[in-house]
Amino acid sequence: MHCEPIQGGSQVYSYILSSSLLEYFSRMPGGWLSHKDFEALVAEAVKGLPREFRRRLENVAIEVQEEPSEEALEAVGLDSEESDELLGLYWGRSIQGDSFFDTGGHLPDRVYIYRGPILRVCETADEVVREVQDTVVHELGHHFGLSDDDMPY
Repeated sequence: MHCEPIQGGSQVYSYILSSSLLEYFSRMPGGWLSHKDFEALVAEAVKGLPREFRRRLENVAIEVQEEPSEEALEAVGLDSEESDELLGLYWGRSIQGDSFFDTGGHLPDRVYIYRGPILRVCETADEVVREVQDTVVHELGHHFGLSDDDMPY
């Protein structure tokens, strides 16, 4: 498991992956990506966020996991047979919930991106790239206080 805050990158959020990475991923058999390559897609999605959003991620750890845990499935009311429905999860307290009176020193909020379900629901490399980007943006939206209903995906 890889777990660390991801920072830096370009200033403009874009759904366009660099052409060299997209070409590389499109040659993968059946759209299958190694864990390391999948992490690179997640990092690329975060780097594509506008700077003012990335600056607010200093206490957010983004982690790629193979599959959702039983605890994660239970937290969102899914059974293990429905695990392909959970592509990502935000575990923490939104910045809207932070207070000046917080004592600090708490563990970082977490965003989990689930590699297995994303690879199973996508049929092409292009779909994998888009789904990773959409899932990263969606889960980070929760960090900024947005509900599922507030987000387009």
